[in-house]
Amino acid sequence: MNTTAQVPRPELSAWSEEYWEQQALPALYEYTRVPCLSPEYDEAWVEHGHIRRAAEQLSKWASDRPIEGLSLELRELPGLTPVILAQVPASGEHGEAEAPVLLYGHFDKQPPLGSWREGLGPFEPVREGDRLYGRGTADDGYSIFAALGAIELAQRSGRGHPRCIAIIEGSEESGSPHLPAYLEALGERLGEAGPSLVVCLDSGAASYDRLWTTTSLRGLLGATITVKVLEEGIHSGSGGGLVPDSFRLLRQLFSRIEDEKTGEVLLPACRVEVPAGRVREAAELAALVDDADRFPVVEGLRLGNGAGAAERLLARSWQASLAYVGIEGLPPIEEAGNVLRPYTKAKIAMRIPPSSDSKKAAEELVEALTSDPPEGAEVRVEDLVPADGFDAPETAPWLAAAARAASEAYFGAPSGAMGEGGTIPFLSALLSSYPSAQFLVTGVLGPESNAHGPNEMLHLPTAKALTACVAHVLSQVP
Repeated sequence: MNTTAQVPRPELSAWSEEYWEQQALPALYEYTRVPCLSPEYDEAWVEHGHIRRAAEQLSKWASDRPIEGLSLELRELPGLTPVILAQVPASGEHGEAEAPVLLYGHFDKQPPLGSWREGLGPFEPVREGDRLYGRGTADDGYSIFAALGAIELAQRSGRGHPRCIAIIEGSEESGSPHLPAYLEALGERLGEAGPSLVVCLDSGAASYDRLWTTTSLRGLLGATITVKVLEEGIHSGSGGGLVPDSFRLLRQLFSRIEDEKTGEVLLPACRVEVPAGRVREAAELAALVDDADRFPVVEGLRLGNGAGAAERLLARSWQASLAYVGIEGLPPIEEAGNVLRPYTKAKIAMRIPPSSDSKKAAEELVEALTSDPPEGAEVRVEDLVPADGFDAPETAPWLAAAARAASEAYFGAPSGAMGEGGTIPFLSALLSSYPSAQFLVTGVLGPESNAHGPNEMLHLPTAKALTACVAHVLSQVP
């Protein structure tokens, strides 16, 4: 067991560079070509076989890694997307009886979502200098390469690592509905006390000049809301003025849950007090980076209703927000006639504060939208998926020291901490089950990485440095 903090080995930078260029990138290119959309975006995912194809390709690559003691499984429960499960016994100064480290990532993808710029496409890898473009490169295809690469480098350094379990799942972009069954099956391997450290490789970075750790993530409510007024469309001149327009009624309903002037979410469960430590953290982050630079906004757009930098950071990490991500029932403009349509259906993604109870918020959402329907219209709330957020426990001194030293050694700057606005359901489940675990939540989704949008990009120097950082952290687990 390692009991004394060690200086990061400088050789890890060169080793990680070699590993990524010669071993990881060729396999990552191959993976990028697979349109393995998450089940929410491909109802026929079983028939299409893309998820299984990606899992098999990544498993084959992983099974050939020169990692001492590596045991690899491609597990597939009936009706669920497969997971890649890698186990490696303790090495170096670490004892096999110690609590394991759990490393997490996913390989399912978002759809293309929009037009990619000329020369790029979602399922064809394109490297331009330090950038690798393609859907899933950064979110989160790189994760299996970083996870196993870190274990491999920790062994190569001679300092070793505790027993490691890596799980790479295939349903995260759908809210990880298939993961709990695998975690339950994995429980015996984790032991009663669970992991000593959870390394999650699916988060963001405020910049590419240091290792960023994520201290909180918002929860999520996904739902579709339908307002129906007719059994079939009718002439707008005939029915207009008597039959209410379904879009107008849907707009009224949304005013029950969101202030349309400020964007404030009105559900009581989404009103929380931001912890003082997270407020200080946002102020420190604002002094390091301009978070507004992350987004390709139109000229003149006012962010956060004109709030200052620290307030903007808290707005996108601790404040609830509502996005209207899809709409149905409206024809394309070139096909639009003068018709009162039968219904309007919208899909929403509501981000909720890290400490909010997602199930309570979901109940409030349904009550607000379905009670006393406007004009007596038919209102349905369907496909409701609540997911809790994550607020990390206090970082242990050893982990803080290891992350800082690794960042200084391999990025050239101290590590930074930040709250993120996205959701990783896996983390809240793990924290609930194993409250004594430590968490290193990190990732490569920095400026212009554009996860979920067109032109997704992996910043390769960050992936290489992050892999070296995780290797050092693994070697320092007490």
